[in-house]
Amino acid sequence: MNATTSGDYVIRAIRADEWEAVKQLRLVALRDPVADIAFMETYEDAVERPDSFYQERAARSAEELSGARQFIAEAADGVWAGGLTVLVEEAGTTDWAGFPVERRQGHVVGVFVRPEHRGSGLIKALFDVGVAWAWARERGAERVRLLVHEDNARAQGAYRKAGFVPSGVTVELEADAGKKEFEFVREWPI
Repeated sequence: MNATTSGDYVIRAIRADEWEAVKQLRLVALRDPVADIAFMETYEDAVERPDSFYQERAARSAEELSGARQFIAEAADGVWAGGLTVLVEEAGTTDWAGFPVERRQGHVVGVFVRPEHRGSGLIKALFDVGVAWAWARERGAERVRLLVHEDNARAQGAYRKAGFVPSGVTVELEADAGKKEFEFVREWPI
């Protein structure tokens, strides 16, 4: 997939040799004030991972026919302003929460935009590229979904602006007793 320009940003898939930037963006994301409800990993866990973890993650994402792709928004000054990852889930399998996957779909994870780049429409541009990748003929996703913590109102608003709507599915969080995540979806075609 070629790069897409959106305003002052170039949105593109990462390259395998960019693993250090992948790691740095992840660490910045995990320092966000809502990281504890937005991500399933802590800063401490991420910083302890060996470089080989990030090298392998970047290499897998850079493979043209892989079932996962990480997209970033690169600002004119070279800073990675944000990113997201789309995983392809196959019909007939189960997802990470044990729910059956009924049709081929994209699953968006790791959504993050640096605070100084928020409110610029960047999140929608990132989603548009990620969703288009999932819907491409080679992957054939019938819909794209994501999960968002019930207390993360900022993210819920951003996802709605990007064309996602609540599906009515909720996932109870074992680690956060009594809390849940809501599934948001964007169906094909929009």
